[in-house]
Amino acid sequence: MSTILSVEDMHVYYGAIHAVKGVSFDVGEGEIVALIGANGAGKSTILKTVSGLLHPRSGNVIFDGKNISHTDAHKLVRHGLAHVPEGRRIFLQMTVQDNLEMGAFTQKDVSKEDLERMFTLFPRLKERRKQIAGTLSGGEQQMLAMSRALMSHPKLLMLDEPSMGLAPILVDQIFDIIQELHDAGTTILLVEQNASKALQIADRAYVLETGSITLSGTGAELAVSDEVRKAYLGG
Repeated sequence: MSTILSVEDMHVYYGAIHAVKGVSFDVGEGEIVALIGANGAGKSTILKTVSGLLHPRSGNVIFDGKNISHTDAHKLVRHGLAHVPEGRRIFLQMTVQDNLEMGAFTQKDVSKEDLERMFTLFPRLKERRKQIAGTLSGGEQQMLAMSRALMSHPKLLMLDEPSMGLAPILVDQIFDIIQELHDAGTTILLVEQNASKALQIADRAYVLETGSITLSGTGAELAVSDEVRKAYLGG
């Protein structure tokens, strides 16, 4: 299995605040790798730095064999990196289909096959394809954000807190879809506070505390770790 992403000794600051402290990890092609940890641990900052929204003060981000540590976000989409941010950030005044077509801006044409694939993955969106995105439920908006990212044919899909604010039944649906994407070969870097759900589907996972990685292992190993169970799984 070849490595699609390597983060090497990443240090990220917000002004004087040292938010990410020497983090290193990698993601192999076809894997789901999860970053878990409490609020403020640095998980979202890492995703923003990988996707070019922030830049590290030191360390390297290697994506698909290229050093992208100081590459701007819009260029990285063309390289095959898609980031679904916390809070979804869909175009609220546009229709569902228009949002999907915006996701395909790196492609020469919006293919009907791509749209149909999204509507197969997310049948709720097909029913609402002409609906204004701002009128969708939270779960539907999350599905739209994920499908919009997939329209760019990413080599790596990064998901930041996809279950946040959703009812339990919708959380299950979102994780079923993430598993389905994984089964179809999509490489996923997942940031998630719902550690139990994340570890169920992750091939490997890293635990973050105050900007540093404190534990790593397979999803199954961390799910039965006493330390993880006490801190994140209520065990």
